[in-house]
Amino acid sequence: MVIAGVALDEKSERELKKLGVKDSKQLSPKRREFLAGEIEKRARNIVVIRVPACKIDSYRAKKINLDRIEAIKMADIINVCNADKFYIDSLGVNTNRFKNMILEYLQNKNANLIVENYADDNYISVGAASIIAKTSRDEVIAQIEREVGEPIGVGYSHDSRTVKLVEGLVRSGKKLPNWVRKSWITTQVIQENSLQRRLKDFIKKKIKI
Repeated sequence: MVIAGVALDEKSERELKKLGVKDSKQLSPKRREFLAGEIEKRARNIVVIRVPACKIDSYRAKKINLDRIEAIKMADIINVCNADKFYIDSLGVNTNRFKNMILEYLQNKNANLIVENYADDNYISVGAASIIAKTSRDEVIAQIEREVGEPIGVGYSHDSRTVKLVEGLVRSGKKLPNWVRKSWITTQVIQENSLQRRLKDFIKKKIKI
């Protein structure tokens, strides 16, 4: 999980809007990298928080769900940023619920939070933050790929390359590396399927004996 905050003045917002800053999902990797550099030149402040898989597992073991983890980290960003307003992209349709969740962890309970769906489309600062977060996440993915020596995909369950990698790691019987989230439902399903296969193989061998 990578979360970012970008503080901009009005002049920088206008300049970045002209450059085409918007939701990172609408941009190619090459364009994101270019815009990330332009954002870094103009931003008053940039805060990036990386929450590694092993840390998420630690939170999940304490029954803290992903929405609350993100709210905690967004609050951490707000706590170190000096701004008049904070524009936040809501994780779900209930924007007030997510706003109140963030407020629980803020030092300044009177902070002016504008929490909306699709804020990365509507506000340049949020679009800029999404670009910074995405390029930072891409760097982590590239680092892992160098470690394993093969493409690992985007790290989500819809990517067959990611699922194939986790399946191979589980089948190896070795301890899963820290960058694999054990609390991820996909990992748990793969582990459960692997265990069932091993049990079936064991039973077959016993019957043959």
